[in-house]
Amino acid sequence: MSRRSSRSSTMDQGEFILECKAAYLSMFDSIKEKIESQDSLLEALQQTGRNPSVKILKKYWTNDTDELSFDDFVDICKKEPVTTSDDLMKAFRKIDINGDGYISLEELHKILTSKGEKKSKSEVKKMIDEVDENKDGRLDYKEEPVLFYSEFCQMVMSTTEESKKMQRKMMERKEKKKRQDIERRVGTPAGSRKSSLLSIDDLPRPSPRVKKDKSRQGSVSRAHKLDEPKNLREWTHTKSKGSFFMEDGSLICHQYDFNLPDDSKIWITIQPQKGSRGMDSSPVDTSVFILRDRPDEDGNLLVAFTEHRDSRGKYGVSCDLSAGKYYIMPYTTGCRFKSRKSESGKEAKLVSQDKGGKYVITKSFRKVLEDIFDYSDLDGNGFMSRKEFNLFNIRTSGEEVADEEWQVVEDRIDLEDGEITKAGFLQLNELEAEDSEGDTEDLWTTLVSMGYNKQLVMDQACPFQLDVYTEDCDDAELDVVRVDSYPTYPGDLSFDDIISKSFIKHGEISRVKGMKDLCMYTYTNEGWATLVLDNKSHTRVRVELDCSRSENVTSNHDSLQRTLRVDPGSTVIAYHLMPEDDDRDWQVKCTETIR
Repeated sequence: MSRRSSRSSTMDQGEFILECKAAYLSMFDSIKEKIESQDSLLEALQQTGRNPSVKILKKYWTNDTDELSFDDFVDICKKEPVTTSDDLMKAFRKIDINGDGYISLEELHKILTSKGEKKSKSEVKKMIDEVDENKDGRLDYKEEPVLFYSEFCQMVMSTTEESKKMQRKMMERKEKKKRQDIERRVGTPAGSRKSSLLSIDDLPRPSPRVKKDKSRQGSVSRAHKLDEPKNLREWTHTKSKGSFFMEDGSLICHQYDFNLPDDSKIWITIQPQKGSRGMDSSPVDTSVFILRDRPDEDGNLLVAFTEHRDSRGKYGVSCDLSAGKYYIMPYTTGCRFKSRKSESGKEAKLVSQDKGGKYVITKSFRKVLEDIFDYSDLDGNGFMSRKEFNLFNIRTSGEEVADEEWQVVEDRIDLEDGEITKAGFLQLNELEAEDSEGDTEDLWTTLVSMGYNKQLVMDQACPFQLDVYTEDCDDAELDVVRVDSYPTYPGDLSFDDIISKSFIKHGEISRVKGMKDLCMYTYTNEGWATLVLDNKSHTRVRVELDCSRSENVTSNHDSLQRTLRVDPGSTVIAYHLMPEDDDRDWQVKCTETIR
């Protein structure tokens, strides 16, 4: 059996991973932290008793490597052998540079920083002192070199094992402290949760609602990091813009068909664009739900949805999809993107007359129209195709562009390759202002439909960017099919029904006191928390929810106290909650009472 394979074959897999984890945590606070340099990789491997050559290091840390995860580190440890006493013996025979039969502190330090666990000079000196009988600060191996090599190597290996024991103790202290911190934040009595040193870093994030007396409470940290696939530049990329619109309290958005000819791993991201309400402070949450075009054998339509985000508000999800047709449905909770309560202030001027009496659009209106063109140019090619213009027209007038209407467009403005240019789009609006002799009613209809208020500020629309990457399929198609409210799906399921089911599946359950067939589920991710009521009884239930004791939160409702009526056999999304200020930690505390 080769030395490379003997280590992994004789060590239990769980013990092996535990040893890797202990070494990793001697350098980092969590296994979720990343190795960000070749030097850090070398040091981490040395903590496990490995000492790879420069050639080996370059095999794992190439010019394209930006970071390595804990899983990557474990894989490397599986492939690379631990430094053995034989390795040290060979190093000893080579290190006595002048051949005088002595090994100095400097020479020994060189051995122990090239083979085995990395040690400081003070540690090396301490080791020399233990076997330096004449106290001259050197190792004398002239008399019985082989015996000396063997005994000293055993001492080195023993010291390495002691170091690993210390790493294990250090890891256990960190894990204990982490559990205590979690238990203190969420109100769980110390010692009530089983611990696992192999999985403590992968424990679910503390729920924002954990039972404590009559209240549900918990803390959520503000750390955000989005881990995209490392070889993403090699994947096929398709993209589209889109927007959320708020209309009479209802959410409307661009929706997509996704056709995947071949099985493939995919990576989808969505993020709000410049101009979206809240971008100057905390970004509007923009997520994506991937649905099948027909239910699976368990009756499920939902495949996956974005849960992880970065500090700029980009959400992402990775999953494996079989070839077929899917729906991609953007979503926002409404915690930051809300209906306008009232509108005040002076109405902006859209049209003026030039010296010749001709009606022209104002400079401020022109700037807004340029932005609208950019948001409506969904494929981002700098032009507005007939399909894009049709979606724009559906949004602003509720009607599709008929052939004769498109012919008018072609007759009145110059097109480029059959598509409207930005200058042509501005010209269309100038012609409308001139045709109406300065009447701005239709122009205002366009602006209001596109989410602008009377001061030309976008506060009822949130543009977003959607990016889809496929690893194993080069001809996937992302197609914008509508801009509308969410449709009804097979089985008469609403979109809320579908996402409620997912939040229930991934959430934490608790029984509502006073009614055994009524459950509250709490789902939380890096961006928001959702509370879902599930009424399995045959009676309509009236539930009073109070989340007013929560800290640093905003919700999709005007008040953190509300009463809901939940029909028998139905589910209701009671609240979406997210941090009001992304720069501070937030805490959800919610109580429910049957009325």
